[in-house]
Amino acid sequence: MTIEITHTRREGTLIEGTSRGDGSSEILRLRKYGRTGRQPFRWSRNLDCWYLPHSRDHATNTPSLELLAQRLRTAGFEVTLTIDNADRRSFAEAEQDREERADARAERFGGYADNAARNSQAAWKKSHDISERFAYGQPTIVGHHSEARARRDHARMNSSMRKSIDENDRADHWTGRAEAAANYEAFKKNPGRTLRRIDTLRADLRAVEKWQRGESAKGYFRTPADPELEIEHQELTEEIDHWEAVIKEAEVKGFKVWSKTDFKRGDFVLRRGTWYEVLRVNAKSVTIPHIHYGIGQRIVRRGTDDRIGTWTAPYDEVSGRKSADEMQQTPQAQGAEHQERAEQSAPVEESVQAAEACPMRHSSQWDAEARRWADHHTPELKPMLAPTPAACVNRQDDAALVLITSKNSRRSRKRALWAMTRREAQAVCGDPRTSGRSYMLTWTDLPGVEGVDWEWVPDNGSLDPVLSDLSVTPCREWTATTQAPAEAA
Repeated sequence: MTIEITHTRREGTLIEGTSRGDGSSEILRLRKYGRTGRQPFRWSRNLDCWYLPHSRDHATNTPSLELLAQRLRTAGFEVTLTIDNADRRSFAEAEQDREERADARAERFGGYADNAARNSQAAWKKSHDISERFAYGQPTIVGHHSEARARRDHARMNSSMRKSIDENDRADHWTGRAEAAANYEAFKKNPGRTLRRIDTLRADLRAVEKWQRGESAKGYFRTPADPELEIEHQELTEEIDHWEAVIKEAEVKGFKVWSKTDFKRGDFVLRRGTWYEVLRVNAKSVTIPHIHYGIGQRIVRRGTDDRIGTWTAPYDEVSGRKSADEMQQTPQAQGAEHQERAEQSAPVEESVQAAEACPMRHSSQWDAEARRWADHHTPELKPMLAPTPAACVNRQDDAALVLITSKNSRRSRKRALWAMTRREAQAVCGDPRTSGRSYMLTWTDLPGVEGVDWEWVPDNGSLDPVLSDLSVTPCREWTATTQAPAEAA
């Protein structure tokens, strides 16, 4: 049987005429082909033949295919080799095909992700259903007739849960692939990225034109009569026209293509959310103060320090322009807006300052993220309980109740150990000896109602050395007289 090796720009490199088990696959799978000389051929079920990945719309590496043909002939096959680099499709056709294939991949990968997610949920449910047998902590009884079944159930639970995890990871993988495929067109047609691509293509086109004139480009010469140069010139021209049409479409939708004519020295340019003063206008970019000089600033002007360097902002990174006069008005408007916000947030800031100053922040009910104590400094909940900042600072001799909390405790009432002053409670609860792996001490001056919100618990004397070292003499009585100062506040 004759093996046919064909290459065209339209279809890529294809190999037909092979059969399973004839020994050709070992040669085709070698990583020694393609334009890089390191690619293997792959089998395609859709094409029903071998193909070389990424060979479409490109000229082939002729020596690589000739070497492949020689290897197949040495192995006893009859081989024909046909190369036609002139048979190609237009860039617009190729790009449309790539977009359609990306949409098909997105749909296919989305189906894979859905299947994996369903399998993950089913495996988790299976493991959960088996675990119901052990919901109340039933141990494996060694020697009992149920031991074998229990161990099998544990193995099945483990297997199902691992499968659920693996399927969930697979679902995440295919979801990412589907999102990437769905965003292909938007990624390729991003205006800023397209402008940079056009600049690169124009540079390549200039190099081809130099080679056609017999001049050196990119550091070397090519034969002016090479027919491949004419094909590359046509391809580059078509691709540039295609992407320029994309930019024109973006301009119709409101995108601005910035250039040298839009700026002069002293203007301000918006780059990635920060306004920079224009120090010099160049053909491809504007010179601005160094971007490290503007970290954390909204507006960056030329500094008086000459040691501060400069940076260039290409026009494809520019997203806005303001004149010097317009920028002078911006700080005034921002100042008025800042003053208005400050007036609106003043009560909130006072509440935060009161919370920071209040010693109740050591309580077990202190919310570190909200910077407040539960039901404290929150007038909307208990307006009569929110003390003033002065009261928080000057009430160190008022009464406080020291509580003990334990890990995994499910008690409905708080457990109280002693009553003492706030200053003493801070010292006791701040001592490292009053906390361990499974318990800690905390305090509050608003414990609530005894017998409803909290209750006394026995003191075993284990913390007496701490009380002695701190010179604290606690009591175990919390009466209305003791609680009165806190309630009056």
